[in-house]
Amino acid sequence: MRDFTTIEYLKNGNQKQQQVFEILTQNKVLSKLAEFDPILVGTIPINIDIENSDLDIICHWKNKTDFREKLNSVFGKENEFSIREAIINDKESIIANFKINDFEIEVFGQNIPTKDQNGYKHMLIEYEILQSKGENFRLEIIKLKQNGYKTEPAFAFILGLKGDPYMELLGYKI
Repeated sequence: MRDFTTIEYLKNGNQKQQQVFEILTQNKVLSKLAEFDPILVGTIPINIDIENSDLDIICHWKNKTDFREKLNSVFGKENEFSIREAIINDKESIIANFKINDFEIEVFGQNIPTKDQNGYKHMLIEYEILQSKGENFRLEIIKLKQNGYKTEPAFAFILGLKGDPYMELLGYKI
């Protein structure tokens, strides 16, 4: 299994993954968030991104105010910066969005260790499914995403899962 807790694997990835590695490294995005155990998740790490896919970075905060202030201080001057709070899966969440070099970046934080957050769990499960199902399956996921499907619903559709795709995927066994 690939170690997704570091972005080193991106250096040897496809062109977009290498570009993402450069942007995150040159702009010290993850090092600026180091105290919050950041992990890059989503479609780019597992090679199912489409043209407008953003960079999703999950974080673990212990103090919501400190996290919010850190986001404002280190990314507040970036293009199209915005920050909001939301309740997601019954948990307080802080979401910051901004652009660096035409890449949309979303930093998502909850008071849950990053490896225990659904975004990380979903990515690991999706990666395992992609490894077991092969290239045609990966291309089908991308096609559904290009047609407007979100990632988890696309997986659920192809796998024939019923019910809430986000919850069903968490329980999926390969």
